Amino acid sequence: MSVSRLNTALEGGLILPDEGQIAVLRPPAGYDLGELPRDRVQVSQGFRPDLDYWTAAGLPVSADLPAGAAATIIVVPRAKALARDMVARACALSPGGLIVVDGNKTDGVDSLFKEARKRLGDVASVTKAHGRCFWFPASDAFADWAAPAPARGAHGFVTTAGVFSDGTVDRGSALLVENLPPKMKGRVCDLGAGWGYLSAQVLDRAGITALELIEAEVLALECARQNVKDPRAVFHWADATTFRPATPFDHVICNPPFHAGRAADPALGKAFIAAAADMLTPRGDLWLVANRQLPYEAPLRAAFREVVQIAQDGAFKVFHASRPAR
Repeated sequence: MSVSRLNTALEGGLILPDEGQIAVLRPPAGYDLGELPRDRVQVSQGFRPDLDYWTAAGLPVSADLPAGAAATIIVVPRAKALARDMVARACALSPGGLIVVDGNKTDGVDSLFKEARKRLGDVASVTKAHGRCFWFPASDAFADWAAPAPARGAHGFVTTAGVFSDGTVDRGSALLVENLPPKMKGRVCDLGAGWGYLSAQVLDRAGITALELIEAEVLALECARQNVKDPRAVFHWADATTFRPATPFDHVICNPPFHAGRAADPALGKAFIAAAADMLTPRGDLWLVANRQLPYEAPLRAAFREVVQIAQDGAFKVFHASRPAR
């Protein structure tokens, strides 16, 4: 759908500079770059699976936002604070450049557009495929949209705009911690570690010799580095569903994501379960929390010889699975 919007905009009034870098911020895998001159495109992406996609496509990719771009195309993420921060930073990094914002209505693009009109006056736009693409010259009118630096919140952990559960401890993760054993001997993996809550809590268990945090979102991983200072911790910016450790783990702890965009997608959790089974020793254990409505029992039983639901509340259930079936 975003393909049509970008192409429609390019055909209906959006004129890109003839020279200079074209930065594309946070395009998901498969986002169509339309008629952009590929030799001038620089992709900025902090989500590892999408970064890997663009790298495989042969484009230059970095987690950093480029400076001095002639045009910056911002693909609106779900997190409103992150979207605003991207606009503010793009304007600050590329004064005099063209800013293009493309997003779905369900991700809040219309609220960004309305606010841009309040601050700038007339703003050109096109609407198509349940979304909007609008553009304007870089301006310091959005300076107040810049997100504050990662900071320690009331829960005692460092978080930032754009990470999951940035303002509070996730209820499912808290339930998982309550039901972990007091002793976890050997090597532990926090699969989809986020900003490190589970890792920070589990490291006081007896017997842990090493802990590896695997997280796909670079913003979350950088927070985790500040939240988990234990020398036993190792950090990996990687796709949790494809990562393979050099040495198998004795335990995997996991609160897997279950959304692709706005829609719940149980396939994500199933992929995490399969990946966990592949990472474990033959007698290894998986400790997993999930929303109660998600159908993870069958994939757990397919991947492990022993599966027990050990806890639940009104929203979540906790599983202990052991002995991978391979």
